[in-house]
Amino acid sequence: MIRHLVTPLLLALALALNAISPATAQTTAQSPAPTTAQSPAQSPAQTSAPASGQGAPIDYAAWESDATRAENLIEAGTASTAFLTNLRATLSDWRARFLAAQDANAARISTIEAQIAALGPPPADGATEPQAIAERRASLNAQLAEAQVPRVTATEAFNRANGLIAEIDRILADRQARALLERDPAPVNPLNWPPALTGLAELGLGIETEIRRQLEATRLAGETIWERLPLSLALGAVALLLLVRSRYIVGRWTERMQLQVASRRGRGALAFLVSLLQVALPIAGLMLLGLAVASLDLLGRSGQTLLEAVIEACVLAYLALWLAGRLFPANTGLQAAFSVGDELRAPLRRAILLIGVFLGLGTVAETIVAQDVVPLAARGAFVLPVYIGMAFGFLRLESLGRRHRAGVAAGQGEGETEGGFTLRMLAIFGLALRVIGIGGPLLAAVGYLNLAEALMRPTALTLGIAGVLVALQGPIRDVYALISKKSQDEVGEALLPVLLNLLLVFAISPLVLLAWGVRPEQLSEIIAQFFAGFQLGDTRITPAIVLAVVAVFAIGMIVTRLLQGALRTTVLPRTRLDAGARNAVVSGLGYVGIALAAVIAITTAGIDLTALGVVLGALSVGIGFGLQNVVNNFVSGLILLIERPISEGDWIEVGGNMGIVKAISVRSTTIETFDKTDVIVPNADLIAGTVTNWTRGNTIGRAVLTVGVAYGTDTRRVQQILTEIAQSHPDVARFPEPGVDFLGFGADSLDFRMRCILRDVNKLVAVKTELNHRIAERFVAEGIEIPFAQRDIWLRNPEALRAPPAASPADTAAQDTGAPTGGAEKDRPE
Repeated sequence: MIRHLVTPLLLALALALNAISPATAQTTAQSPAPTTAQSPAQSPAQTSAPASGQGAPIDYAAWESDATRAENLIEAGTASTAFLTNLRATLSDWRARFLAAQDANAARISTIEAQIAALGPPPADGATEPQAIAERRASLNAQLAEAQVPRVTATEAFNRANGLIAEIDRILADRQARALLERDPAPVNPLNWPPALTGLAELGLGIETEIRRQLEATRLAGETIWERLPLSLALGAVALLLLVRSRYIVGRWTERMQLQVASRRGRGALAFLVSLLQVALPIAGLMLLGLAVASLDLLGRSGQTLLEAVIEACVLAYLALWLAGRLFPANTGLQAAFSVGDELRAPLRRAILLIGVFLGLGTVAETIVAQDVVPLAARGAFVLPVYIGMAFGFLRLESLGRRHRAGVAAGQGEGETEGGFTLRMLAIFGLALRVIGIGGPLLAAVGYLNLAEALMRPTALTLGIAGVLVALQGPIRDVYALISKKSQDEVGEALLPVLLNLLLVFAISPLVLLAWGVRPEQLSEIIAQFFAGFQLGDTRITPAIVLAVVAVFAIGMIVTRLLQGALRTTVLPRTRLDAGARNAVVSGLGYVGIALAAVIAITTAGIDLTALGVVLGALSVGIGFGLQNVVNNFVSGLILLIERPISEGDWIEVGGNMGIVKAISVRSTTIETFDKTDVIVPNADLIAGTVTNWTRGNTIGRAVLTVGVAYGTDTRRVQQILTEIAQSHPDVARFPEPGVDFLGFGADSLDFRMRCILRDVNKLVAVKTELNHRIAERFVAEGIEIPFAQRDIWLRNPEALRAPPAASPADTAAQDTGAPTGGAEKDRPE
């Protein structure tokens, strides 16, 4: 009944089956079979040979017949669209078989090539080789040429079929483009309105006539309408109950679960599943209502078709209601899509509902136009009002989106997590809605009805699909939180939900392409080309090969990690290697394991490494110039792991940075300073620069302290005291014994230096601090002064610092009147 909803699901199923059997997908996705006069004859190969399979025989005579007929039809250009579609399906079947046949004798060819390689290279010009080897080489070359015949033949036929399919697709695309540009009578012309009204009246009369005929047939059969009325009323009552109350009851239930999302994981996904009942139950009610009407057996063909269209329109309206409620819930306690403000939720819901209603009315209008009693000139009069209403919904949605973006830009939006990217995407969608909302009705008004329909309906369907994707983001995050046992804030920062949403976008993209007029055959062709892969040297790279490479590489990585764990926890702790050496062994095993896993994965999938060698050889030039620093650090990292001049846990000093080595990778080394900050040092600096390793090999180190005493102090007594202090510290080694040096006569003090060897240099700072404390305490007890710097200042003109003599009252009065003062010459400095 609901064909517009079931058709995309059937197409998606056909596309999925195409991945398993391209021939089946083509048969499922094609248009209804043409008449017997137009259908191409079934080839002998289709009846005698299997559809596919590596060892299946191929009737190349039948293929030649089909290919020649296809070339003639393409050249003539007179075949119908349905005939070309059916012919394309036949060619696709042949192409799938040729693709499978290209792997014929692959094992045999590989064996013969290995035998030829074992004979060595052929002799150079003028040289000869033993007769037995020459005969064997000629025999193997003949066998190789014979074994390659099926592959070469299949490859040539595959390319021919692929070219014919491309030509048919080009013809169908040209016809589709011409159909879009066809111009119908303009609906704005008043002369086209009377035929529309006449056709509508005739349709009503026709439905009335059909009802009368059904009633008459019922009476002649000895039955009455009242016998079927109780069942119809019962079904209608249940249908009305589902249509009126189901959405309200399910909506309240869904809201309660959504409000528990923050406290209970999984509630969001469960609420989404329950909310689907808001669509499922009304659709069930509509189907029961249609069944109630059908049980009366009153409607004829026209009435039944119109009833189905009305039910489809109601289904689209309920879908729009559900989507609007999920994106912009009426309960302000629930999060709205794009963090829309509360004042915009109700207008946005109404705009979405308006688009859904007019999308359904468009289905009803096209159903009315398809009736025989309605002339083609009246089509525009029925569909133009629908496009105008749909355009009003587009423009209203764009206006509300513009208001939301303005509010966010002004700082009024709340919780805008996607930032500028979301605003830019909304702006792009808004611009597209404005252009289509204005251009679609204008095109329909001047008569380009097909072009207007190709713009308006796909836009509405795309909005619906995009809305479903946005509505699915919350349930996906909630399921991830339930599985990972993370909080909502942590899930919001996780990468996996974003990747799942991205995969969902790619999975649903075929529906968007179908909505925008891409033919199922074209979509099947894209999928077929994807699964066919591409040629790399003598190997065809397909998704199956890529999956095989990934699987083998993943297994290799798992085995490598298991070996590393066994070495780290079981084997290496029982050896005499230190921690740094053990880490180097484990890291080296990891690098070797990754390399071996990559090589094994590539060779297992059948990819020729010589082809990759050419690519890597070309990339080596770029690596030498653009990535020389990276390669330098990588090689330096390998040298550090092999020579182990430093190890994890060592106390080193490099480039003015001092700290503990925390990790050594292939590119850099991480040092944790004593300020608890991480310093990333390139490995090349550790190899080429000067590195001080305080703890390499052992933890013995030396502490050096300097101290000064006042002039006049007994220097030998000071030396004895410092020696006693050093010897009394428990962390100072007895051998070699500590020493005290009298450095000389400083500017302010007599300078001494204490030298002592520490058993653990990691305690250097603590030992030096304690020794300084003991020196200060002992010097105070012994009355020894630790002087501070003193400076004598000599002034060259001390008289310049004297204050000038105070002026007398007479001099002050003279200065005020400008008269000369007595004694001025006397006080003037000479």
